[in-house]
Amino acid sequence: MALYECNKCGMSVNTTCGKCNEDLVDDVLKLDNGSNVQISKCPKEHGKIKSPLCCGEDMSCSI
Repeated sequence: MALYECNKCGMSVNTTCGKCNEDLVDDVLKLDNGSNVQISKCPKEHGKIKSPLCCGEDMSCSI
């Protein structure tokens, strides 16, 4: 299961898809302007979300 953890305070969360209960996986969305956004996506293509935030920063993912 993917575990997202805050590098500042240490809070952590596990994420799953609400439709199929599969663990969301860490990924990067490349924008048209060349920048990257960290996202979490369903491995069964049910969608994607911006990765969780804590303390004003993206939480880092470990599996």
